Amino acid sequence: MEEEVVGSTSSSSSSSSKFQLTFWEVTAAGGVVLGFMVGLLGVYLTMPASDYSFLKLPRTLEDLQILRDHLESYASDYTIQVLVGYCMVYIFMQTFMIPGTVFMSLLAGSLFGVLKGVALVVFTATAGASSCYFLSKLIGRPLVFSLWPDKLFFFQAQVARRREGLLNYMLFLRVTPTLPNTFINVASPIVNVPYHIFFLATVIGLIPAAYVTVRAGIALGELRSMGDLYDFQSIATLFLIGLVSVTPTLMRKSKLQHSIS
Repeated sequence: MEEEVVGSTSSSSSSSSKFQLTFWEVTAAGGVVLGFMVGLLGVYLTMPASDYSFLKLPRTLEDLQILRDHLESYASDYTIQVLVGYCMVYIFMQTFMIPGTVFMSLLAGSLFGVLKGVALVVFTATAGASSCYFLSKLIGRPLVFSLWPDKLFFFQAQVARRREGLLNYMLFLRVTPTLPNTFINVASPIVNVPYHIFFLATVIGLIPAAYVTVRAGIALGELRSMGDLYDFQSIATLFLIGLVSVTPTLMRKSKLQHSIS
């Protein structure tokens, strides 16, 4: 089985390194981008006439604070437009692996509070991850083999070994920073992680980290650097939750080995 996996992977790697995509695959990806652009344009056209030079993807805490200060008044008067615009931007960033979604999570906490912010972040992150999953299933194989060959071999081997407890393993990956979420989104369809497992692990597994980030967004003015987001206690808590998620699988394997012996 391992020889079959490695053989197919190596052959796919050599052929996919050229990024050969069909016309219809490129057209589908372009259609997704166009759909997002049309949606964002619709949100922009329904907002009141104003100077929107402050609207840009935040790259620093200073950028985020400026964006928050301008959006606070719009969030109360034009709640639907702000929510739709926020969701589309977050999903777009997740779909196309654009860095900076952590800033969007902080913004959700700052604008909408903890409960609404966590619900919003989990919804948009899950929708964006799902969009990335299906887009990667269509055109992602060359990209994954080119950018993360070593991680892909590791992930593929782990998924093959943990088929019976795959949901627990995916939960562990979502809760802990063992593998980047971006990589998980793109690589999961390549290594045959079923979508229903991917979806459940994403919805449940993102809640702890979303809570930490959204809660920090409420005190946005007190953050001095992104390092303040995750202290030792927060990281240790996430790993503890991750270990709990894989405990049923470990216990099942232990019982199986004991019964065999």
